[in-house]
Amino acid sequence: MKSIPRSELDSDICEPYRALAFLAQSRRSCRAFRAEPLPRPTIEHILAVAQRTPSWCNVQPWQVAVTSHEGTERLRASYIGRQTSAAQPDLPFPTGYNEPYATRRRECARQLYESVGIPKGDRAAASRQAEKNFAFFDAPHVAIITTDRRIGVYGAIDCGAYVYAFLLAAQSLGVAAIAQASLARHPDLVRSFFDLPTDRLVVCGISFGWAAEEEPVNTFRTSRVNLSELATFVDK
Repeated sequence: MKSIPRSELDSDICEPYRALAFLAQSRRSCRAFRAEPLPRPTIEHILAVAQRTPSWCNVQPWQVAVTSHEGTERLRASYIGRQTSAAQPDLPFPTGYNEPYATRRRECARQLYESVGIPKGDRAAASRQAEKNFAFFDAPHVAIITTDRRIGVYGAIDCGAYVYAFLLAAQSLGVAAIAQASLARHPDLVRSFFDLPTDRLVVCGISFGWAAEEEPVNTFRTSRVNLSELATFVDK
């Protein structure tokens, strides 16, 4: 595919770019959903698009288990109350956050708590908000993403690309979603619920459905750093 001159950035040739940019910029992590389930064809369209994700040697290590209706309610009930229980995720969580990551993480937490009226230092209210992760924010559907243990770290990387493709595909259909590492905290629960073999590593979950747009928690947007802070160009 040829590069597009800057002079043509506003022409029809850039319509696919503008569409992708719109999806990326309008996507957000939804933290309050309506109970109404999605039509099965809508879910299948999302999965079909996500399946085009590139992967290491095209091994496509991801598998996805999707819940609906009573399946979601049973899984939700399995997670409730596990926020404070011991967790041993398949993929180790960060051991700490140094700068600049600590500042970015605090900013996200501050925006979240402010949106739902949780004052600074109210740990009890913050804990109640965190528990909503394990209730899937009332979403009608959950997708659990797993990878093959034998593929190693690159399988997890491929799954990360799959998750983003899933999120953009959902956004293109007006479907809200949120990727949740918290659902990977209890991999044995997941493997037992879905009857998965032990060689399937739980990467994350995605709660999705129609957004409850009226909820304040869905009003804030996280920021992104400038390109100058992350991109290095070497011209010679």
